[in-house]
Amino acid sequence: MNKSELIDEVFAEVGTMASKRAVEECVNVALAVIMHWTRVEKVTLAGFGSFESRERAPRVARNPITGEPVQIPARTVPVFKPATAFKAKVAN
Repeated sequence: MNKSELIDEVFAEVGTMASKRAVEECVNVALAVIMHWTRVEKVTLAGFGSFESRERAPRVARNPITGEPVQIPARTVPVFKPATAFKAKVAN
């Protein structure tokens, strides 16, 4: 499922309560808010999961072709941890 299919599904669920344009705007705003706040603090959606950013330390990796060491700089990465209810729903 891609973003436009998600919007279509949400629109189908809300029916006549909102226009498709309004649903699209809500999805876009929700994603933007999650991305913004994940840089600042952990964002938790009960029953779904949590989003946060983590620092990765610099490290030395190896080029798989030449075996030569490659320095990888420190960086910040996004992390998603699914909630127990979400894991159970996917497993069944």
